[in-house]
This record gives sequence, structure tokens and C-alpha cells, in this order.
Amino acid sequence: MEAATLRNKAESGSHRETSIPRWCNNSIMNVHPTAVHPTAIHPTAIIDPRAKVPASCTVGPYCVIGAEVELGEGCRLVSHVALEGPTKIGSDNAFFPFCAIGMAPQDVTYKGEPTRLEIGDHNEIRECVTITRGTVKGGGLTRVGSHTLIMAYAHIGHDSVIGDHCMLVNGATLGGHVTVEEWAVVGALCPVHQFVRIGAHSYIGGGTTITQDVLPFSMTSAARDTHAYGMNKVGLERRGFSKERIRKIHHAYKTLLASKRNTSQALEKLKAESDLGEDVDMLIRFIEASERGIIK
Repeated sequence: MEAATLRNKAESGSHRETSIPRWCNNSIMNVHPTAVHPTAIHPTAIIDPRAKVPASCTVGPYCVIGAEVELGEGCRLVSHVALEGPTKIGSDNAFFPFCAIGMAPQDVTYKGEPTRLEIGDHNEIRECVTITRGTVKGGGLTRVGSHTLIMAYAHIGHDSVIGDHCMLVNGATLGGHVTVEEWAVVGALCPVHQFVRIGAHSYIGGGTTITQDVLPFSMTSAARDTHAYGMNKVGLERRGFSKERIRKIHHAYKTLLASKRNTSQALEKLKAESDLGEDVDMLIRFIEASERGIIK
């Protein structure tokens, strides 16, 4: 996207160069004239007059910023971002489409109290992420640190505390009152039970259900009891593989999976045989090129 550079005078009296997307214009509704520079905001965005949005921020199409939201310098709302407050956000954060930040906590005891969300600096919050405010019984505050990457569809529940440099991979789901210490990684599709602590510099493998505290510096994962149970015969038949091609592949799979040989021994036996066919040759090349090992 091309951008035109405008010199804007800040309220402090100093000058700052701000890069403004070309789609911006001066026709903005619901914008406090001293809080934002109107050319930084897409005309379809809706901003409550009580929100604080510095001139250095960019607010894209169809974003909604509610009352009691305070943005730091240089934040970027790509499009379709919803921010509610009380929420205080630091500088240079990026919010991607359809994330919902600072919404009311998902707690049946919540009665509309003005609880808060605080987010630090230099965070990247991707598509469809949800982060809710705190509850009175949990201290009233959800807090996200700085330099975090929160990937698509992750959820941070009420009263949770996320340390600096953390990563929540796609679909990671934190119940309320969860603490994630600095540099921890929560893998994809991991549900984390409420009140759990995840220690600093730990790594949780994808799809792992967490119901107790995770040790600092640890690698924690659910058991990977995954096996190859034979070839995909029905699929191959549907794709028009001949009976002879299927017979040769079946023989190779019996050698790999049903014999007592390890993978190296099975490969040696197969390569010693004649007329393997191009399918088995491809299978052998695939195994030999593996860097992480194969599922058997």
C-alpha cells in the first residue's frame, strides 16, 4: 500500500513524521478532534469520542474503538478490529482482522463492573484473537506484556497474565487466571485450565491439554501414540492405481511396518529387491530424506 508522509504537530509542541495510508481522508465521524488526527483513520471506522488514539496510529476499515480505550503511539489496526475498554494499550502494537480485544469477561458472575485490560508494547495480535478484561474476584485486570506473538484464534481469558516475549500459537486457549511467564510457548490448539501457571522458557507441544503447572525450561507434550496402520488402499483404488501397483506398495508397507526390522533394515531389504516400481522408489526416497523421522 502506498503511503504519503505528513508532518503532524503533536500536542506537546514537537513534530513527528507519520506515514498515512492513501485511503485515509478527513471525513470522519465520532472522532475527538484533539485525540486523533483524522487523516490516520479510515472513513468506515467508528471511534468513541472518549477514546484516545494518537496521530501516529493507523485505524483501518470497519474498526470499532469504544470508550475508555487508550492506544499508545504507532499502533496499527489493519481492519475489522474491535476494541472495548477500560483498555490501555502501549506503543507499536499490530491488531489483525476480526480480533476482539478488551471485551467483557466470559464469567457468569460478571455484573458489568469496570474491570481492565492492559497490553504492553510491540505485540502482534493476529486474526480472530480474543482477549477479555478481568473480573472483580480475580483482581480486575488481564495483562499482556510486550513483544508477544498471539496467533490466530488464540484466546486469553479473564485475569490472565502473559509475560514478555511469549508466543501463543494458533488456537491456544487460556482459561481464566492463567499465568504465562516470559519466553514461554503455548502450542497450537492447547487448552490450558484456569489458575494454571506456565513457567518461563517452557515449550508446550501442540494439542496438549494442560491441567497443572508447567515447569520452567521444560518441554511438555501429550503422549504421541500415533501409528501408520498400513497403506491407504481404498484411496489408491479410487485414484485408479492398478492391482499390480497396489500389490507392490502393500509389500513395501509389510516390510516397513509388519516385520521386526527397524527402518534402516527395512530400507536395505527393499532396495535389494528387483522391480520395486516407481511408487516404492518414491516411498524409499521420501523416507531417506526425512529429517524428523517417520511415523510407523
